[in-house]
Amino acid sequence: MRYCVEPTEDELIEFRDEPVSNKSIVMLNMLRFRKEADYSGTGMDAAPCSGHKAYDRYSKGVIPLMLEVGGTPLWMGKVRSSFIAPDGESWDQVLLVYYPSRHAFMKMIRTKAYIEVMSHRTAALLDSRLIETQPTRLPKTILRLIGMGLRVKSMLKPRPVDPESIMRNV
Repeated sequence: MRYCVEPTEDELIEFRDEPVSNKSIVMLNMLRFRKEADYSGTGMDAAPCSGHKAYDRYSKGVIPLMLEVGGTPLWMGKVRSSFIAPDGESWDQVLLVYYPSRHAFMKMIRTKAYIEVMSHRTAALLDSRLIETQPTRLPKTILRLIGMGLRVKSMLKPRPVDPESIMRNV
């Protein structure tokens, strides 16, 4: 199995050159941390720490860069379990990040500041996935069904009983 932390040169070129719309994107980040960060080969002289702590260092440096290009973290969660996944595949954390376009994302990762902070990410991660998604709208039929389900649920939900009103009627 190939662990993936940084894109290969070919993957980066293909991603950069693929014709896409200039619509907003959400990057799905799936992260598996090293027990201990590995800064060998990064050229950084960083204090020893856990992979999770090294990723925190990366996050502190990358969030301002993200905001500069119009991006923003949307959601982050610790993985509890993988309900449907290949044997042996596991993740520690999942993160969703919004960017106004792929161009904005590429602009960020090409900056000198990003290249410098990226060493913390490399040191932190044993494996990762970075998946570009483009938001889509739910079909109106699905939204109507959800709305109907919520209305039915509210009608079936028992109303709270006021003990004082019961006692007044006794």
